[in-house]
Amino acid sequence: MLPRSIPRLSKVWIPSGGFAVPGIEDAHSKLVRAGFLRQSHAGIFHMLPLGKRVQDKVERLVAKHMEESLAASRVSLSSISSEALWERSGRLQNIAPELFRFPDRKGSAYLLSPTHEEEITNLVAQTVRSYKDLPLRLYQITRKFRDELRPRHGLLRGREFTMKDLYTFDTDLTSALDTYEKVRAAYSRIFNDMKLPVLAAKASSGDMGGDLSHEYHLPSPFGEDSVITCGSCDYTINEEIATTRVAHEICQADHVGVWRAITKDRSTLVNVWYPTRTIRTDTGQVREYTNSDINIYAIKPLVPDLDAAVSDATEFWAAATEGPDATAKRLVNLFDSRLPPSFSGSLKGSASLPMWPDTVKTGASTLHVQCHASSTNGEKPLNFLRIRKGDNCPQCSSGTLNVQKAMELGHTFHLGTRYSQPLGAKISLPPPSSSETKPSTGDSGTSKTVSMQMGCHGIGISRVIGAVAEHLADDKGLNWPVAIAPYTCIVVFAEDNYNDAVEVYKRILNGFGGQDERLDIILDDRQKSLPWKLKDADLIGAPVIVILGREWRIARRVEVQCRRLNINEVIDVNNLPSFIAELHLRL
Repeated sequence: MLPRSIPRLSKVWIPSGGFAVPGIEDAHSKLVRAGFLRQSHAGIFHMLPLGKRVQDKVERLVAKHMEESLAASRVSLSSISSEALWERSGRLQNIAPELFRFPDRKGSAYLLSPTHEEEITNLVAQTVRSYKDLPLRLYQITRKFRDELRPRHGLLRGREFTMKDLYTFDTDLTSALDTYEKVRAAYSRIFNDMKLPVLAAKASSGDMGGDLSHEYHLPSPFGEDSVITCGSCDYTINEEIATTRVAHEICQADHVGVWRAITKDRSTLVNVWYPTRTIRTDTGQVREYTNSDINIYAIKPLVPDLDAAVSDATEFWAAATEGPDATAKRLVNLFDSRLPPSFSGSLKGSASLPMWPDTVKTGASTLHVQCHASSTNGEKPLNFLRIRKGDNCPQCSSGTLNVQKAMELGHTFHLGTRYSQPLGAKISLPPPSSSETKPSTGDSGTSKTVSMQMGCHGIGISRVIGAVAEHLADDKGLNWPVAIAPYTCIVVFAEDNYNDAVEVYKRILNGFGGQDERLDIILDDRQKSLPWKLKDADLIGAPVIVILGREWRIARRVEVQCRRLNINEVIDVNNLPSFIAELHLRL
């Protein structure tokens, strides 16, 4: 069935064009030049018609899987939350610098929500009372706000962004973990639909809480995260919590370096002693290390308040140890396990070895000195160097590790009772005598009240747009997967071929017969030359371009271009629908 009017680009506001700066134009610049978005303020963007079409398609795809795969109900929570609610959850001070906060005219404290765990838990706590109301799956797709110190990379790190949040509520741990796996499976289907090679990496839960989480990463040299994978098993993990099976390496005593750090309150000074040169006994490989190879995440379990933003703490040491306002109370020496035992042994309690930078005029006698040569529980050797390609996998005996830069698109968390307990989201379970097959409640014979088991699961809609643009763009322009392209097929023609273009449009539409809901064709009828239109179609990133050019005039055949698949073929118009359908399946 044909639409009432033929879709035409002349009816869409597309402020595209302009000149690229050779060699330095990133995908975000292409999004701007192609007319998808414009920046309004630092880290804040207006979505223009093309960008809005991509965003709408990403949202529809995600919503489809939330409802069909997980039976989730859609809600829309307010963007405004109260500071009092965040104080009840205990999260306000932890992320206060990232919050947009404001008082109303009466002085009540509010904030723009960067996430909605507090609000959704408070809502459910007020309305759900019984195990019979669970499981409950609620999701929303809404704008979030975060006062990023340094917004960067366009949509990848902004101050206002669109996210999908799914919040799950279950009666017990077993049910909650089962839900968690179902969500992971749904995420896999979402990214498969977009034909994206996303890695599901085990991750830290951070300030969100809980003890189980996975991040969903799109490998990219422009990514801010590093994902560690094994070539022989399924070990896939964020660098923050990754480990390695340390090979036996020899380090000479004169190949030792030190990285100096300090805590945020400036009360603890930290020396991290590490090998600057090692030789692996199994392969003979020589490795060299510098301060840039220090793994901050390996230090934090031993020094939780470490100021990771300080790359060289020498000048901070001087301020913390000198004068009447000196704040330093403790010196911590950390020794990498690859160092010779004689080194750490001689350093302990010795004032003759270089504990202090030359610029700091003080001594260890004024501080409480601690030394650590193993983990806090004493079971594992300390490894303070970042994982490198070729390191041994800790999960299997034969695998070696690979390190990939990646962009995070989503995150799933099992929260347990992290929010339900402080915010009072509780349910009543049946007494043991009940015939209901629900969890046991003890021996009292009365119903038991327990906190709900929660999960929260996000996908950054804005980040997906920016990441896909970065992942697939080339020198000619953007390159969208069929599932989220603003238009899946653009018909390009000279000005005097409009009626013929309409005929081709109808042939394609009728040939599909409504069998592919992703088919989204538009005619480029703008008053521009054919070469200009072709360049703009490439810049916009249409997966398929159909051209009515010389072959059409000679033999009523069209040229079909697909840049991602390196296809440029002349096709009889009668075979055009099946040819495009085949391309759609591959894109």
